[in-house]
Amino acid sequence: MARTFRRRAQQHPISELNVTNLIDVAFTLLIIFMIATPLIQQEQSIQVNLPTESKRAQETPDKDLTFQTISIDKRGRYFFGNTPVEFAELGPRLAELARRPKPPVIRIRADFSLQYQQIVRLMDEIKKHELTKITFDTQTME
Repeated sequence: MARTFRRRAQQHPISELNVTNLIDVAFTLLIIFMIATPLIQQEQSIQVNLPTESKRAQETPDKDLTFQTISIDKRGRYFFGNTPVEFAELGPRLAELARRPKPPVIRIRADFSLQYQQIVRLMDEIKKHELTKITFDTQTME
């Protein structure tokens, strides 16, 4: 018995595109954006007019760094993350952050109309707990 190993000639070209993988990627990206968007918006829900600086290239932060935001609005109210706190409550919270094996970077979001002394007072409290990595949030000038 002899066999032939020839393929039969196809009558028409295959013109279908398999989009299953593209749909999977699209849904994955959609889920990532749905999770990330509320986290970004939470921090910006505190109304703070940030000071301005000239536009420049942004440095990419180290992936291992964690951040803790402390905001001061124009009325002088303090927020630890999104939670309103009294200035006296910041000390124990900062002490807890300092006890971590890898302390976070403290992000200060202060309204530009505040007296400089309020920001210095906050920085003094942060330094008391030996938290040395501090950043200031600003907005860029257009």
